[in-house]
Amino acid sequence: MAAVVVITPNPAIDVTYRVAEQRIGSTQRVTETIRTPGGKGINVVRVLASLGVDALSLAPLGGASGTWMSEALDRLGIAHLDAPIQAETRSTVTVVDDHAHPTMFGEAGPMVSAAEWEHLDAMLAAALDGADVLVVSGSLPHGADPSLVGRWIRIAHEHGVLTVVDVSGPALLAAADAGASILKPNREELAEATGMPSEEQGAAALIARGAGTVVVSRGADGIGAHTPTGDVITVPPVPGIVGNPTGAGDAATAGLVDAIVGGADLESALRRAAAAGAAAVLRPVAGEIELAAFTRFHSAPIPPGGPA
Repeated sequence: MAAVVVITPNPAIDVTYRVAEQRIGSTQRVTETIRTPGGKGINVVRVLASLGVDALSLAPLGGASGTWMSEALDRLGIAHLDAPIQAETRSTVTVVDDHAHPTMFGEAGPMVSAAEWEHLDAMLAAALDGADVLVVSGSLPHGADPSLVGRWIRIAHEHGVLTVVDVSGPALLAAADAGASILKPNREELAEATGMPSEEQGAAALIARGAGTVVVSRGADGIGAHTPTGDVITVPPVPGIVGNPTGAGDAATAGLVDAIVGGADLESALRRAAAAGAAAVLRPVAGEIELAAFTRFHSAPIPPGGPA
């Protein structure tokens, strides 16, 4: 099977509208419409595939939109397993222009039954044979129990597979309790889930619950990794990048996983994550990176004030 299996608990058709200028309360002409298969985990799989990593998407899909998603992944050449559900797969709408931060409207997602989740569990267990890494990325659909994330981590660990988890809220705590190898929240998600006033305290709280390394996306301040030994490794952001940041965090996760599969050390993995995130900002939609820019960013020397 694939080297990397990626679960997207709440996939979506991502609809991107480009307008001249975002204005609330007024009619605006859409100058471009792009529809892509999305959800954070699917964005991760797409970037991994573009980097040449053998990756497999596993997601619950249902209804006409789920069929569209499956066919779109086929067209993109993305390996995928679809866990069937009765409810309709959701959509998200992102409005972008050249002046303001994108505005995203995300549906909550479908109700997925206990039996449907159990079927996904069985598919996951089969897919993990021979895998190196399990990634769990994105929100849970409406009404889903956060303990699902812990269940998937335990299945992975039973197969000897490392886990990288990018979730938020109670699911982030459940992932820590289940002993996730790497947790990847951003600063806001870390503070919200743990209630801690600082990044250091929040990361320490997750590690105390059972997590391994906690990798924190810091936006304009770069990315940092907190280890169980108390070490903190920091990599600065790529400077001067302007564009669409919608999928930057997912690309950073893909860069991190790509480095892990390649046997890189933690600092090198963070540098690859930062480069992938920056290269994603240069693309108009999530799930893509500018490959030439990624290579350039990753090979550039670290500026002063880099890893500490």
